[in-house]
Amino acid sequence: MILTKQQRGSTLIVALIMLVLLTLIAVSAINSTSASMQVVGNAQFREEAGAVAQQAIEKVISGNFTLSPTSAVISVDINNDGRLDYTGQVDTPVCTSSIAITNNQLRPLTVSADQSCVSSGQVTTTGIVGASGVISTAQSWCYKQTWDIKSTVADSTTGANTTVHQGVYIRVPTGTACS
Repeated sequence: MILTKQQRGSTLIVALIMLVLLTLIAVSAINSTSASMQVVGNAQFREEAGAVAQQAIEKVISGNFTLSPTSAVISVDINNDGRLDYTGQVDTPVCTSSIAITNNQLRPLTVSADQSCVSSGQVTTTGIVGASGVISTAQSWCYKQTWDIKSTVADSTTGANTTVHQGVYIRVPTGTACS
């Protein structure tokens, strides 16, 4: 009978050790889940900041920014809760190149968007002014410009920071400054 009492005590100690081990595993799982949630939250904030930066760039290029390039600050309510969540700072757009377009680089003259670009360089021997008399190698009335637009979002609440550069190709009338 003395052996039986000793076995009951050892079972209690083994059960307590197992209980402590299970508690440690549960605490470790909770900590791991918490860290994973923080990583996912940070990734979401970074993606939201990137979306705001892109939205700010698109708002700038949707206007005629080549006439008077200026910087802009654009605030966005990303989750539609009525509170502005992020602010995008768009730097002044920078023209990186301006290349003259010749008439033969335009789309077919039946495309109305290119009609205003066709220059007056005409073949004079026919005496008839028309599409068939356009000199294809003459410079058109349009230039191809490439612009670099940079947007930065830095949110103090979430700590999300991102910078987006976007290159924009645009066809502009001759004489549009590339500064």
